[in-house]
Amino acid sequence: MQVSIACNVGGGPGGGASSSELKERRAATAAHQGRAREAEPPRVAPLGHAHMNEAVGRHSNMMYRSLGKSGLRVSCLGLGTWVTFGSQISDEMAEQVLTLAYDSGVNLFDTAEVYAAGRAESTLGSILKKKGWRRSSFIITTKIYWGGQAETERGLSRKHIIEGLRGSLSRLQLDYVDIVFANRSDISAPMEEVVRAMSFVIEQGLALYWGTSRWSPVEIMEAYSVARQFNLVAPVCEQSEYHYFHRDKVELQLPELYHKIGVGAVTWSPLASGLITGKYNQGVPEHCRATVQGYSWLKERLCSDEGKNQLSKIRELHLVADKLNCTPAQLAIAWCLRGEGVSSVLLGVSNTEQLQENLGSIRVLAQLDAAVVMEIDTLLGNKPQSSRKGRS
Repeated sequence: MQVSIACNVGGGPGGGASSSELKERRAATAAHQGRAREAEPPRVAPLGHAHMNEAVGRHSNMMYRSLGKSGLRVSCLGLGTWVTFGSQISDEMAEQVLTLAYDSGVNLFDTAEVYAAGRAESTLGSILKKKGWRRSSFIITTKIYWGGQAETERGLSRKHIIEGLRGSLSRLQLDYVDIVFANRSDISAPMEEVVRAMSFVIEQGLALYWGTSRWSPVEIMEAYSVARQFNLVAPVCEQSEYHYFHRDKVELQLPELYHKIGVGAVTWSPLASGLITGKYNQGVPEHCRATVQGYSWLKERLCSDEGKNQLSKIRELHLVADKLNCTPAQLAIAWCLRGEGVSSVLLGVSNTEQLQENLGSIRVLAQLDAAVVMEIDTLLGNKPQSSRKGRS
């Protein structure tokens, strides 16, 4: 049965209209729409997290965002395990921290094969097994690159990506991770080999997504292009350092990738290894002097002209935090959360009190209006200048 639908544009008896009549009607319509637009309030482009379908959780005050332009919903604050799990804190404290995070709505837990030589993964896996939480209720990410001393136990060869991930899963006591990250780029591994290996572990059910960490935008675009060319799986996010004094990549380069290919940002070190909290305002603590590597790094950073300038700015930023009735750590984390295309900010804590304080940054985020952000940018004096039209 054939159905024909006619549209009577002219509305007259003949079912049509002359070209002059149509032009007059279009001109009248355009004028009407113009008056309507003038009556409307000006539209403001939404912030990055508005693009990411940010919403409050059903059972907590945690905010959830899409991971880039994927369908995966991640808590805007995640918990990292670097230098804490299996190293600086006891397994008992690690369990308390993980439990508090989970109960507070955090669903993203990040680790890596290199953290504490694999002990971070083992500690995390043991706690997850003990807690018995539904596997579908949390997200586990791990990173592959440095796996062992042998030449074949590091890098992003197909061999190490597959074997390294299987080793991580064994330590985590899990069947799969939600996201596997390439923990830096590997100039000795062809990009096609890396993308094919990541696609393979996803096809095998060992991971659900893959991402990059500390990759350049050019490298990420190359991986995306290879994936599209060979019908493989493209990366969905990039892990990057982001704080007051490390801004360019997350604020200039990654938003471009987010809008072009949907890659989101998972950021780390919001407190610049404790520098932003004022931890080193009175000098280097004794426990840092005990390790030659830690002390030399801190001494070089704090005694340089740049370090002294940063400490001066941090003291001024503490005054901003006082005006907002929050801690410097909460202000710094909230400042990171407002970044365009930032899906989640990873926290590194050594006790439950510190975690509880950091979780309060979600409340502070609502206070970061344009005036406060401008005040912070003025104090820092390092706001990246975007070349994109229509974006500041």
